[in-house]
Amino acid sequence: MTTLLRFLPIPLADAPEVEALLERLGLGPFDPDTLTALPGRNDTWAGTTASGTAVFVKRLTGPAEDVRPRMDRTLAFEELRATAPERALRGPRLLGSDEENGLLAFEYLETARSGTELMLDRTFGPDLAHQAGEALGLLHATALPSGDGRDGRALDASTPPLPSLALLEALPLRMYEEASSAELQTWQLLQNDEPLLAAVAALLEAEHAAPKAPAHCDLRMDQFLVTTGPGPRLLVADWEEFRAADAARDIGGFVGEWLHRSVLDIVTHRDGADQREDDPLSGAEVFAQAGMSRETVLSRGRDTLLRVRPAIEAFWAGYRQARPRTDSGLAHRATGFAGWHLLDRLLAGAARANHLRAIERAAAGIGRTALIAPARFTTTLGLGETP
Repeated sequence: MTTLLRFLPIPLADAPEVEALLERLGLGPFDPDTLTALPGRNDTWAGTTASGTAVFVKRLTGPAEDVRPRMDRTLAFEELRATAPERALRGPRLLGSDEENGLLAFEYLETARSGTELMLDRTFGPDLAHQAGEALGLLHATALPSGDGRDGRALDASTPPLPSLALLEALPLRMYEEASSAELQTWQLLQNDEPLLAAVAALLEAEHAAPKAPAHCDLRMDQFLVTTGPGPRLLVADWEEFRAADAARDIGGFVGEWLHRSVLDIVTHRDGADQREDDPLSGAEVFAQAGMSRETVLSRGRDTLLRVRPAIEAFWAGYRQARPRTDSGLAHRATGFAGWHLLDRLLAGAARANHLRAIERAAAGIGRTALIAPARFTTTLGLGETP
């Protein structure tokens, strides 16, 4: 929950429920000289209160039918964390909530840096990746609540919205009318790709049959927060999609972020190394759209993957150490979800653009290959057997 820039929040006069919550929690009002907002889909206020407490308040935004389940899922995580062993579930400390107004108040980690920042400046190394794997392994190893009220509310057991076979068949009229031209182009590409449709159907079928665990279900590098100081502490934020789900979704989200980064680095050319012609990434001819030859793609692709693979391997080692007993298909499903992650990134970028960038289409091509043939990528990406 940090940013290097200062954003103006919605005036507190227009959201009196925020300071009403702070007063109810005994924290006092925000000091206006410290107040800022953090970027994201929700309304936010962050700063120091009259009591000297650093607080981050988030107001969930959107239709009521969307806000209510997001609030329930967040509070379900907090209830589960309260009953779990110490350090088993790691997130910023919740100070209080106002369910009626969709408000959540957390400790404000002003000096923390996001995993995205650390990835970009190459300081999210194997040590932090191992911590991330351990954190997710402990999460997934936590017993699901019974739902009888004695150990917390039952977790949402619905399947996350994407990937969706229904959307891969046709978009609802309202979604079609609100989509950008780039989004429509993306959906058309996906909907006309028969091998991809078959792979998504197989992945969802395997997910349905997989054992369920407490899962974040919206894992990206910016959800990781790393505090500064000796012995940096890694936390996982934003539990609005938390539910009982296939653990492979979270693993795939982490791996997919690093795979996406490695693809972007091919174009930014932050590395250079030799390339073998039999590399599993050799299907990256789609990079020709970025004005690069196949030889250049192969040369840079192997090097960028080799650079990020130690982080994935350390993550997987931390995960298996914290959760040594897993089902046999977990790594293959995680690879499939890592592949889907790149397609999801393509959709997210298309929502903010009028045309598809060549590099994003290229990344999606790599993701498509991982999704269609996960067995070829599992070991290559660092999800092989761990001693």
